[in-house]
Amino acid sequence: METIEKSVEVLNDLIEINNDRVEGFEKAIADLSDNDSDLKSLFQDYATQSRRNTQELTQAVSRYDNDVQTGSSVSGAIHRAWIDVRAIFTGKDRAGILAECERGEDAIKKAYQSALTDGDLSGELSVLVSRQAQEQKLAHDKVKALRDSSK
Repeated sequence: METIEKSVEVLNDLIEINNDRVEGFEKAIADLSDNDSDLKSLFQDYATQSRRNTQELTQAVSRYDNDVQTGSSVSGAIHRAWIDVRAIFTGKDRAGILAECERGEDAIKKAYQSALTDGDLSGELSVLVSRQAQEQKLAHDKVKALRDSSK
């Protein structure tokens, strides 16, 4: 029973950070200029990816427990607030927004790595989280490459 409880806790943490990611990308989309339609489209795709991840994780949690997380985390709110503060100083420029998005992608990448190494997930849950982690890593690498090229 303890393994199931830990798995549910890990999945709920991933739900929260995916919700943070959606909110972070929506904030970044709002802060981008009309000249950055390529980033707006990419960030919308990544927000959709996290919504799908949340839905899959929620379904997995509901098989074991009715206590599914629906909000975002306190640390995510702090990160989004940092984006707001940074936007004041950077004038909402492309490079600054990409840098903050990469910081957010670093956080979710770390959360997925931790879930896979320390989460004691069963085979089925491990496969789900591993697949999402691979997709998220591709997104992280794309945001990092865009940030590097915008310097």
